[in-house]
Amino acid sequence: MRHYSVQPVSSLRGEISLPGDKSIAHRAIILSALCKNKTVIENFPANRDCLSTINVFKQLGVKILFNKRTSVAAVFGKGLFGLNKPEKPVFILESGTTLRLLIGLLAGQSFTVTLIAGKALSQRPMSRVTKPLRLMGAEISAKQKKQNMKNEEYPPIIVRGGKLHAITYKMPLASAQVKSALLLAGLYAEGRTEVVEPVKTRDHTEQMLKLFKAGIKIRSNKVSIIGKKRLISSGKIYVPGDVSSASFFIVAAMIIRGSELKIKNVSLNPTRIGIIRVLKRMGADIEAENERRKTPNFEPMGNLKIKSSRLKGTVVMKAEIPSLIDELPILMVAACFAKGKTEFQGVEELRVKETDRIKSMCVNLKKMGASIKVVKSQGREKIVIIGAGQLKGSKVKSFNDHRTAMSMIIAGLAAEGTTLLDDISCINKSFPEFIRFLKTLTREI
Repeated sequence: MRHYSVQPVSSLRGEISLPGDKSIAHRAIILSALCKNKTVIENFPANRDCLSTINVFKQLGVKILFNKRTSVAAVFGKGLFGLNKPEKPVFILESGTTLRLLIGLLAGQSFTVTLIAGKALSQRPMSRVTKPLRLMGAEISAKQKKQNMKNEEYPPIIVRGGKLHAITYKMPLASAQVKSALLLAGLYAEGRTEVVEPVKTRDHTEQMLKLFKAGIKIRSNKVSIIGKKRLISSGKIYVPGDVSSASFFIVAAMIIRGSELKIKNVSLNPTRIGIIRVLKRMGADIEAENERRKTPNFEPMGNLKIKSSRLKGTVVMKAEIPSLIDELPILMVAACFAKGKTEFQGVEELRVKETDRIKSMCVNLKKMGASIKVVKSQGREKIVIIGAGQLKGSKVKSFNDHRTAMSMIIAGLAAEGTTLLDDISCINKSFPEFIRFLKTLTREI
């Protein structure tokens, strides 16, 4: 396998507009498929995960046309009860969002579907989704395996769709994917389904359901939906730029001196910009401008202006983690260049992402000279980093995880000496254009 070589650069400068937000794009396809008219989705990202969602709904009988050149997807919806039984088991690849949301949606259908996942996704726990859905009357079976002295469920998963009833479910763990799966199941349930979160998580599903005229009500950490209500498409959706993808460029501009960057039309959803709030607390020079909504009653978006900054350490509380869970790897890189101590509390959820991201980031950053440790106490974990203001180039690994790989490339751009990364193919999962965008901001790569 050929290593990818990263050399330090003197600065990042320029303007970029990023592909659409992955989380929003998944939901746009799903809800468009459940309407009886055509929906055009603009700025749809051509990453592996979102293309997996398109493929799944094609297997469920939905006509979808996607033009990669224009980033436009046209979905010819079949209505709430119009999906077809697929001819064979549905292969999800490695998209955890696709799988978990689909389990909820399929629970209310009139047919049985077998869902098969890729190697990494087949190791990720699914009980957090399957158990509450069974409380609604869903019939779901899955591969059983003991984990930490408890029975856990993993793909492949068989969903036998049928009649569902509404429940009120208090979530033991904050998870936007679990909440979304229950709300999608709630579309088919008799009565009003209510989900109560311990802390508010990203609300893209709620915003999308409002856009599609669903019977949804939002009160702080409580979300409820009335079942059997017809969805109505607005006809056109613009997907704002992905803030998780933007985070790599934001941190790069922060830690590489002389950098000045503008990211246009990026999502500014308050439940997704935890990384911006934390970076500002660390002293980041970052400004949001022209905040607006491209589609009425939908996601806020705007431009971000970023300049290199002298960062200082901070404490990221457990309650903040849901709003920046995917950005923790790159925030750990930022902490290495900050002055003083940074703590990330309640990060144990990173153990069950595409890879164990606590392990992948700690192993790699230690190789690059970072002072980093994991503290465990009463089932909780926190990461402590003492910033030294620099890293040194080294041989690092992606661990076949897209966010680890991109974080290490950014670390390499700001480090002293050459950084060699074992594999970058995993980046295609979420952001295949990542390297191309980096090259537009510096001619030194």
